[in-house]
Amino acid sequence: MRVSLLRGHAHPDGVRAEAPPAGPAPHLGEESLRILVGTEGDSLLLTDINTTERNPRQVQRQQQFLEELERKGFCYKAREDQEKVFFGIRADNRVFDRYRRLLMEPEATTPRGELAGPTSIPATTRIRIVNFVLNSKMAAGDTLQDLVKDGVFEAGFPLHKGEEDLKKKWARWRNMFQQQPIGDIRNYFGEKVALYFAWLGWYTYMLVPAAVVGLIIFLSGFAHFEASQISREICEAHDVYMCPRGDHNPRYQRLSETCAFAKLTHLFDNEGTVLFAMFMALWATVFLELWKRERARVVLQWDLYGWDEDQEEMALGLIACPDYQPRLHQHSYMRSTVILLLSLLMICLMIGMAHVLVIYRVLAAALFSSAFPFLGEQVTTAVVVTGALVHYVSILVMTKINKYVALKLCDFGERRAPLSPSLATGGRIQEKPRTFSERESKFTIKFFTLQFFAHFSSLIYIAFILGRINGNPGKSVRLAGLWKLEECHLSGCMMDLFVQMAIIMGLKQTLSNCMEYLGPWLAHKCRSMRATSQDPELRHWQRNYRLNPVNTFSLFGEFMEMMIQYGFTTVFVAAFPLAPLLALFSNLAEIRLDAIKMVRLQRRLVPRKAKDIGTWLQVLEIIGVLAVIANGMVIAFTSEFIPRVVYKYRYGPCRQGAHPAVDCLTGYVNHSLSVFYTKDFQNPVEIEGSENVTECRYRDYGAAQNSNFTEQSWFLLAIRLAFLILFEHVALCVKLIAAWFVPDVPQSVKNEVLKKKHQRLGEAGLPGPGVGPGPESRSTRDSGPRAQTWSGPRAGQEAKTQSCCHHHPPQPWLCVCVGGL
Repeated sequence: MRVSLLRGHAHPDGVRAEAPPAGPAPHLGEESLRILVGTEGDSLLLTDINTTERNPRQVQRQQQFLEELERKGFCYKAREDQEKVFFGIRADNRVFDRYRRLLMEPEATTPRGELAGPTSIPATTRIRIVNFVLNSKMAAGDTLQDLVKDGVFEAGFPLHKGEEDLKKKWARWRNMFQQQPIGDIRNYFGEKVALYFAWLGWYTYMLVPAAVVGLIIFLSGFAHFEASQISREICEAHDVYMCPRGDHNPRYQRLSETCAFAKLTHLFDNEGTVLFAMFMALWATVFLELWKRERARVVLQWDLYGWDEDQEEMALGLIACPDYQPRLHQHSYMRSTVILLLSLLMICLMIGMAHVLVIYRVLAAALFSSAFPFLGEQVTTAVVVTGALVHYVSILVMTKINKYVALKLCDFGERRAPLSPSLATGGRIQEKPRTFSERESKFTIKFFTLQFFAHFSSLIYIAFILGRINGNPGKSVRLAGLWKLEECHLSGCMMDLFVQMAIIMGLKQTLSNCMEYLGPWLAHKCRSMRATSQDPELRHWQRNYRLNPVNTFSLFGEFMEMMIQYGFTTVFVAAFPLAPLLALFSNLAEIRLDAIKMVRLQRRLVPRKAKDIGTWLQVLEIIGVLAVIANGMVIAFTSEFIPRVVYKYRYGPCRQGAHPAVDCLTGYVNHSLSVFYTKDFQNPVEIEGSENVTECRYRDYGAAQNSNFTEQSWFLLAIRLAFLILFEHVALCVKLIAAWFVPDVPQSVKNEVLKKKHQRLGEAGLPGPGVGPGPESRSTRDSGPRAQTWSGPRAGQEAKTQSCCHHHPPQPWLCVCVGGL
C-alpha cells in the first residue's frame, strides 16, 4: 500500500496550497489516526500501515473529514514510516485574520494587544484555533473526537517545537530553587498552564512561614519533653492498671508502660496547638488574598485583564462555522435535584468506606493477635498502620470510581432534549455543554466533593467517632455481637489521628510522586527504543508521537492533587503540625516533576486561554472554612487541651490561685481516668492477672458504680461546645477582616487599567477642544434637529457616519440622538 504525500506550512505572506498527486486519496481500513498540532498552526495525522482489508465506511468518513477541512481553509500532507502514515494539516492565514477581526474592539481602530498586526497572533493562539476547528462538528455531523472514538482516528496533540529554553531554565532538577519563567511557560503552553505554575509557585512560597511556625510548635514539645507534669505522672504510675481494650491478649496493662507514647503525644498536643490552628486559619485567608493580588499583576502583564471567555468562545465558533449560534444558559431544577440526590448517595458511599475501615481494624486486631502472638501490645499499632495503608489503597481505587461518576453526573446534567431535534443532529439529543469551561467547572465541584470524602472520611472517623461508641469496659459494643470495637490508643485519640495523617500524607507525597514520574519515564523509554527515520522532519514527528499521551484531565489532575494536599495541610493541621513542612518539600519537587513531564515526557498540551484558576479558587475558599471547623472540633473533642484547662482552673490545685511550688496539672491523670471494678466484668477470670487487680482505669469521666456520665462530664461537654463556637466565630471573623483588609486587586493594577482605558479613548480620534465640526457634521446639524452619530468598522467594512434620527444607516454600532422633533 502506498499513501500519497502532502506538506504545507502557514506563511506570513500567504498560503501555498499543495494538492496530493494523482491517484486515490489516502485512506485507511482498520488503522487508527493521530493528529499533531504544530506551533505554526499545523496539525499532523498519523495512521497505522496495515495490510488487512479496509473498512469502506471508515475510509469514507476519513475522506469526508479531510475534504471538509480543505473547504475550511486547511491543507494537508502525508508521510510514512515502517509503522505509521503521518498526515500534516495546516491552516490558511485567513483563518487567523478572521479571528483577529472578530475580536477587534468596537471603539478601537486597531485590535488590542496580541491582535495588533498580521503576524502578532502567537503560536499558542494558532494552536488553539486549529484545535477548536478540528474538534467542531463537520457537515457529516462528526467531530474529530467522534472519529477517534469510532477508530477512524487515534488521537490529536500539538507538536513540541522550540522548547529548548524551557528544558534548560525550567525542566531540570538542578533548577529546583530557581524562579520559574512564567512568561516563557505562557508563551509555550498557554495561560492556563502558566497560571497553574504561577499559583503552585506562590503556594510553595507561602508555605514557608506556615512550615516554620509548625516546626516551632512541634519542637517546642521537646523543650518540655521531660518537664511535662502529665508525662511524669504517667511514667510514675506503676500501680495504676488500665482496663483491657480488646479481645486480643486481654490483660491489665500498667499505665507507666505508655510513658514513651505520652511524651510523644505532648509534641503535637500542647498549648501551642490552639495558637497554630488559629494561625493557619489566618494564613489560609492571607494566602488566598495575596494570590488574588499576584494573579491581577500577572494578568495585567499579559493584557488579559478585560478578556472575556464567552467572546473568545463565540469567535472560535464563528471561525469553525459561519452559522454558529451561541448556546444559551439553561437550568433544570429537576435535573439539579436528581444530581444532588445522586451526589449525596455517593457521599454516603464514601462514609460507608470509613465503616469498612472500622470493620477491617476490628477483624485485623483479632487476626494479628492469633496469627502473630509475638506482637503482644504492639497489635494496636500494627492495626493502625495497616489501616492507614488500606485507606490509601482505597483512595486510589475510589479516585477512579469518583472520576467516572462525576463525568456521568455532568453528562446527565448537560443532557437537553429540544422540542424538535434538528436534522443536523440526526434527531439526537444534544449533550454538549454550552462551553468547555462551564463543563469543567461543574465537573470540578462534583469530583472534588467526592474526592474530599474519599480522602478525609477515615480521618473524620478517627478524630470524632473512634472510641466514643464503644460503651464501658463491662458492657462493650460488639460488631455482629462477636468482635469488640476498636478503641483509641492509651495515650489518646490524637496519637491515632497523628499516625493516620503522617502515613497517608507521607505516601501521597512520596509514593504517588514516584509513580507519577517513573510511570511516564519508563513508558517513554520503552517507546523510544524503536527505530527512527533518517528524515529530520519525520524523525521529529516520530519523537513527538512516542511521548506519553495527554488528555483534557492532564492539567485537571495536577490541580486536584494540589487541592487535596492543601486540604491535608489545613483541615487537620491541629493534629499534625508538620503537614505544611511536608507540603513544602513535596511542592519543591512537584514543580520540577510537572515541568519535566510536560516538556520532556508528555505530548504538548493544547494551550488554553484563561485569566484566573477558575473554580479552584472557590474550592480553596471552601477548604479554608472547613479547616476552621475541623480544627476547632479537633481541639475541642479530640485533643486534651480543654480537659487540661478545665482541670487547671476548676478542679486542680490552682483553682484558688497559682502556687509557685506546685504544678497546676498535678493530679490531672488520676482525675481524667474513670474507675471500673474488675468484679463487674462478664468473665473476669479470663483476663490475665485478674487475681491481683480489683479495679482498673479507662479514659472517660464515668461513675465507678454504673459508668454513667457524671456532673464533670456534662460540664466538660458544655465547655467543649462553648470553645468550639467561640473558636470558629473568632477564626471566621479574623478571616473576614483579613479578606477585607487586603484588597483583591492592587491599586497599581487598577490605575494601570484606568490609564489604558483613557489611552484607548484618546486614540479613537475624537475631536479635541477648539476643533470645529467638519463639513459632514455641519450638514447634519443644518438638515434638521441636532443629531450626532458614531459608527465604526464592522467585519472589515469602512466606517460610515450618518444621521440616525431620520435615516436608517447600515447597522451602526451606537446611535445617539440629541434634541427633539
